[in-house]
Amino acid sequence: MPKKYFNELAYKSIDDFVYGSSIYPVKCKNGLVIGGGQIYPELNFTLPTMLITQETMPEVLQQYKSIIEDACKRARELYSQGFVVEIELLPPTTYHPEWGIEIIKTVRNVMFDYEQKYGLKSALRVTPVDIREDRESVHMWKGKHWDAILETFEGSAKVGADFLAIESIGGKDIHDDALVYCEITKSLFSLGVLGARDMSKLWSAISDIADRTGSIASGDTACGFSNTAMVLADRGYIPKVFSAVVRVMSAVRSLVAVEEGAVGPHKDCGYEGVYVKAISGIPIAMEGKSSACAHLSSLGNIAAAVADLWSNESVQNIKLLGGMAPTVSMEQLIYDCRLMNQASSRGKEQAILLRDMLADSDSHLDPQAYVLRPDVVLRISQEIVKENDHLNRTKAAALATIEELRKASAEDKVLIEEREQSWLDIMEGQIEAIPQDEEEFIKQMVEENASDKFVPAKYGL
Repeated sequence: MPKKYFNELAYKSIDDFVYGSSIYPVKCKNGLVIGGGQIYPELNFTLPTMLITQETMPEVLQQYKSIIEDACKRARELYSQGFVVEIELLPPTTYHPEWGIEIIKTVRNVMFDYEQKYGLKSALRVTPVDIREDRESVHMWKGKHWDAILETFEGSAKVGADFLAIESIGGKDIHDDALVYCEITKSLFSLGVLGARDMSKLWSAISDIADRTGSIASGDTACGFSNTAMVLADRGYIPKVFSAVVRVMSAVRSLVAVEEGAVGPHKDCGYEGVYVKAISGIPIAMEGKSSACAHLSSLGNIAAAVADLWSNESVQNIKLLGGMAPTVSMEQLIYDCRLMNQASSRGKEQAILLRDMLADSDSHLDPQAYVLRPDVVLRISQEIVKENDHLNRTKAAALATIEELRKASAEDKVLIEEREQSWLDIMEGQIEAIPQDEEEFIKQMVEENASDKFVPAKYGL
């Protein structure tokens, strides 16, 4: 049984559902509060193209040290009230936990130094890469790949990481095909069964590590599922309405992290975080226009509407005319947050006005943006919590999203291209044909999809 169970929304009024403020703020050891009334920047950066080996590790560490020193310096120069840094560890630095841990230690020590010298409060989020996707991984919840991830988490927490996060991939071995062939049934199996079960095991373990080390289990993201769908839709490979439905479905599996003990802030590239916040009340990180350095999207402004951290996604340490790219991103994030906090400081009505302007500027142009509208999020979330298991919650999320998009299109509230209209009926029909019995559904999907890529035994099936 999960540690928490959500059968009602945390937010009773849309007037309380706004950026910078959450029902259950997260307080760091140094007093920095996420979701307590201020929105803060979360800078995410990575290396330039280079090899990561034992021989190059000194250069790798110097790269990270240089990035964070420059970013901290710019944050101080712009009078930042606080910020978060996320390190998404690259594959070699999770396969070799000692490398990843040393990176976290190097970066956090610079941040500690700036806090001690200048009072610049900050926090660090560590995100090991989910290496269980490796074909040599024998099982999702045991073996050397599983052990390496947990070792990276624990070691990183011990050297100063405040928040533990991951972009978990449970079910992705099925979901990639679901996207390529636009099979919503397969997506439902991936997210509502495989993903949810994997999240339960994974986040129970991560929460235990957080408890032992005094760090904070923050949250997961369906980046490998719904962001992949968004990128494919942006390039015209799959319908935008399909991507929009997948986005909302993914919220159910992401909520499992909170059920198992995560308290936020939910990770940035999970745009489904708005649903997690609506249901659980935890703070969330989001990314939008500032993440164009990593990927394009149609969600540039609306993504900020209820964010508690505002992120740039992952930017490489390359030279731009204005300076190194991570430093440029830090400046952009600080200015965005400064504007939103200024609106909040003028009263709740001004914060709501800016929130609605952010939402309205995007929501009518793309179904993927429309499903992030605060009012739409609350309505669909209400349908999700009516169900009492992950599979049915995922089905409810899909059907409620389809109905919202169908209605919005009829009322000219969202632009859905004529060629995509039929996909709403196609998805609805596929979902309604799914067996009501979960075990029957699992048996059917395993028989139809078992392959070298998807090995049911890795999930205990």
